Amino acid sequence: MTTSGYDVLARIRAARTAPRPVGERCEMCTEPIADEHQHVVNVEDRQLMCVCRGCYLLFTDTHAQLRFRAVPDRYLVLEGFGLDRRCWEALQIPVGLAFFFRNSALGRTVAFYPGPAGATESELDLAAWQDVREGDPRVDLPAADTEALLVRMPAESSSATGYLLPIDACYELVGRLRMLWRGFDGGGEVRDYLTGFFAAVEARSKVVTR
Repeated sequence: MTTSGYDVLARIRAARTAPRPVGERCEMCTEPIADEHQHVVNVEDRQLMCVCRGCYLLFTDTHAQLRFRAVPDRYLVLEGFGLDRRCWEALQIPVGLAFFFRNSALGRTVAFYPGPAGATESELDLAAWQDVREGDPRVDLPAADTEALLVRMPAESSSATGYLLPIDACYELVGRLRMLWRGFDGGGEVRDYLTGFFAAVEARSKVVTR
């Protein structure tokens, strides 16, 4: 069978206009990405963007003045974390879990805690936060915008546990809790999820001593 020039052009045109396979795509270059992918932070808008590996690598220079920042994959457990019940209550966070990160656009540390509405921002008392910093300087370890200090203060405990996590892991955590939340305190599903979450975090984390 002879193939005409018209047939070739028709096939090219069909290939160009054919719908792309359904799936998540890089928010910068539109390349397909897997379910497990990396993120960058839009520093100005405080938004996470799903990106391919190539676009992610463009924003890994922590010293460059960039609008976007690559989210690193660092997990740390702060052994002997120096935040007690008194300091926690001074922060006026109504639940026993919150994450803190430095927002470079605002020039200060911000705090969020989970609940039935998702991530809720808490106004930090500057004096109380300074007391936390003086009690344990490791709270300043997280990179601005891309890493967070996740603090867990169990109701029955007199001291908190501190973790350094990628900022996307913290937002994923509060998003999952929002879907599972039932009643005033979250319910059994939330407690079970948190048990598994922190077990996984500790398994992949490096321990950092004071």
